[in-house]
Amino acid sequence: MPRVVHFDIDSDEPERAIAFYSSVFGWEFEKWEGPIEHWLVTTGPDEEPGINGGMGVRSEGMLSFNTYRNTIDVPDADAYAARVREAGGQVLTEKMPIQGVGWFVACVDTEGNHFGLLESDESAHG
Repeated sequence: MPRVVHFDIDSDEPERAIAFYSSVFGWEFEKWEGPIEHWLVTTGPDEEPGINGGMGVRSEGMLSFNTYRNTIDVPDADAYAARVREAGGQVLTEKMPIQGVGWFVACVDTEGNHFGLLESDESAHG
């Protein structure tokens, strides 16, 4: 079955987006040496489950996107929601249960991109 293997974040101000994601999640950014302004995003060690991605400057035209939407596994949804606020992002929903999966919080980064936080907890229920 096909799986997500990469994500891209569009940004209006890359330095601001890098500061946001580095501050909230500890992600690492490395400027790509290719023909376009792009950064490689490392979200964790290769031996752990998950994917890495990229970040570029939002542009107009065929490859212009206004958002990305991923859900990020966190150990404590409340603590990470607080970190999102502290880093200049927005929390759109209070922590809500996804029965048998965990606790979900919808957020927006400093670039207007929506993403989710998920605290795994099979006993979560509403």
